[in-house]
Amino acid sequence: MAGALMPGVEILGLGHYAPERVVTSADLEQRLGQEPGWIERRTGIRERRWAADGEKLSDMAIAAGEMALASGGIERNQVGLTLLATSTPDHLLPPTAPLVAHRLGLSKSGGIDLAGACAGFLYALTLADAFVRVHQAPVLVVAANILSRRINMNETASAILFADAAGAVLLGPSERPQAGVLAAELASEGAHYDLIKIAAGGSARPFHPDLDEDDVKMTLSNGRAVFQRAVAMMTQTSRAVMAKAGVESSDIRHVVPHQANSRIIEAVRGQLGLSHDQVLSTVAGFGNSSAATIPFTMSFMTGSRDFQNGERVLLCAAGAGLTGGSVVLGL
Repeated sequence: MAGALMPGVEILGLGHYAPERVVTSADLEQRLGQEPGWIERRTGIRERRWAADGEKLSDMAIAAGEMALASGGIERNQVGLTLLATSTPDHLLPPTAPLVAHRLGLSKSGGIDLAGACAGFLYALTLADAFVRVHQAPVLVVAANILSRRINMNETASAILFADAAGAVLLGPSERPQAGVLAAELASEGAHYDLIKIAAGGSARPFHPDLDEDDVKMTLSNGRAVFQRAVAMMTQTSRAVMAKAGVESSDIRHVVPHQANSRIIEAVRGQLGLSHDQVLSTVAGFGNSSAATIPFTMSFMTGSRDFQNGERVLLCAAGAGLTGGSVVLGL
């Protein structure tokens, strides 16, 4: 773009997608031998969506991206970069983002995958914001996961949580300096690297003919530790990022935490002194789709929450790695 740099970054469009197949907590309770209502009491999840046979991660990402682009009002050849936050790409190689950009008609866009687990969208968002500011070109950020194909039904702690979904945000330059990422506080705790993992399939334990199928499924080795560390990381980074942005909890209009489960969301809300009205959640109806939950929730709830220019939004997440962080976003 010619002329002076625009000082801010605004959301041009939002998009979301969830598969048609609904899996209720009652379905899983029967399969797992649990009493009725046990899953919802423990997680707040009543139902979740699982991808259909043959449905690929790229299909879901494209559906959410298409929705964001359609509402963005820009020519597709203006998009300079496509970032895909996912832990379940179509293939280990090549990355899926170039295929998503191609199928969306983003003819001049770069494309790269980011594997940041549940915090992947926040990392992609901060990188996208910087790219827009420096290069003055729109960026499409998509977060998507098909976690249903990584669920170990022999491990109840993970079997009851995970779901499939995609969310997308289209960012572009703005004349408003208070629009975009106002502050970011990203964190990692490699000392807790093994709390959530897929044991095999990487270079440490490659695929081989005698590999146990459970070794390529997700496992949570210590649910209590995951809860404690996730709450601590989301709370601490939220406090730090609000201080960086010069805002108080009362200045935040909307809070969109990673939809891990209702207990984690409620614990973070209580420690930050937030009201129930501030917190946006879709966990009851759509479960935990890792990185996709924040953009999915923002897009899904635009019909019931009227996002206004000038409002402040707090985003926070924590997940495998451990990796996480918080962002204060100006609308």
